[in-house]
Amino acid sequence: MLECGMLERDRRALRTRSTILCKQLVVDELLIQSLQADDILTESMAENIMAEQTSQKRSWRLLLLLPKRGPRAFSSFCSALQETEQQHLYELLTQSPEKDGKQAPAEMFVDSSLPLPTQEVIAAKRARTHESMEFSLDADSPINTPVLPCAPDFYLSHCQQSYRMNSSPRGFALVISNVTFDPCAAPDLDPRKGGEVDDEVLRKVFTELDYLVTVHRDLTAQGMRTCIENFCRRPDHRTVDSCVVCLLSHGVEGAIYGTDGQLLQLDWVFESFDNARCPLLQNKPKMFFIQACRGEEMDCGVEQIDGPARTCSPSCEQRDAGREGQGDANSRQRGDMGRPRIKLPQRSDMICGFASLKGQRICTAAMRNTKRGSWFIQELNTTLRLHARDTHLADIMVQVNGHIKEREGFAPGTAHHRCKEMSEFTSSLCKDLYLFPKYQPQY
Repeated sequence: MLECGMLERDRRALRTRSTILCKQLVVDELLIQSLQADDILTESMAENIMAEQTSQKRSWRLLLLLPKRGPRAFSSFCSALQETEQQHLYELLTQSPEKDGKQAPAEMFVDSSLPLPTQEVIAAKRARTHESMEFSLDADSPINTPVLPCAPDFYLSHCQQSYRMNSSPRGFALVISNVTFDPCAAPDLDPRKGGEVDDEVLRKVFTELDYLVTVHRDLTAQGMRTCIENFCRRPDHRTVDSCVVCLLSHGVEGAIYGTDGQLLQLDWVFESFDNARCPLLQNKPKMFFIQACRGEEMDCGVEQIDGPARTCSPSCEQRDAGREGQGDANSRQRGDMGRPRIKLPQRSDMICGFASLKGQRICTAAMRNTKRGSWFIQELNTTLRLHARDTHLADIMVQVNGHIKEREGFAPGTAHHRCKEMSEFTSSLCKDLYLFPKYQPQY
């Protein structure tokens, strides 16, 4: 049982720093879980804190509780600050107030019945709500290993059964990354902290893969539509061998949000690149990567019953990735001049990777770290850098799925629960898709 009350010197440190703490403290699942592990907070206390709808209110409730949680509460709180990479607040609390001379004596711990100061409710610091289903969790930092080059022998042995990938640049890449949402038009869509890391990671890796990358951030639904339409109409698609489209935002099954809270349907995006609407990309691979949630469910995992030998087996099987459209690929009809004319399916040569899983009954959420970016983009970046030189893209996506399957984090709002993630991909490719990085055939 906790001894009653905190030491006076520790109580004074919290009291004199309370205004700064309420402004800057990030009360997330990891910090709360750390305090629970030290028996500073009960499960009920943790849930009440995380039920608050703004970061300031979470901080305020926590700071009101800590002085009542015994003499160990202060040191446990300081340790939690270090574990959650809030070192500047740890140093602020542990340094002597007399030494820095920066804290005005008027900064006092205000009674909980008083409203928070107006200036502390800053739109840019809006916290993630329970409705935001793209969660921020710990993960490894993105790797910066240079993309490994394709060997000439590998190219020569695989180029015949693969999509042509000789052009330099290989193609054009479009990255749309919505990080900050309009608090008036979309009050339920919180800032995607860490989203800016994802678009920079994608820009770097596809630039190294010899794509000309364009990044657009914070577009409305109509802005995204216009941007994609302009991208599809680029006349220089004629001279390249492929294209890449990356969409990063909040989302639901079948659509992603613009910064104005309006939805852009993914089916419209895919239609924009089909063989009728984008003829300059006919018979060329079109790669899509969607970092967004596909529903409100979170995969908390199940216990494995067949022992450790099953851990390397896939948790779900992909459908026949190269089968779509093959029945029509050989169909021909005679033109007016009697020459055979190839009839293409309406939509082909596409592969799309999703950050989260669509199931028969539920759709799932995507996991994101506020400082290091999303799990899906991290793993995609790593796998492309290490394996694009000798692995076709469908197998790369299988590897990404396998790596994400092994990750685990804490569920939001209920710090004692753990959650999993599973990505997936769909494909209408009819050949192997190798990116052949850094290889240029000699003619």
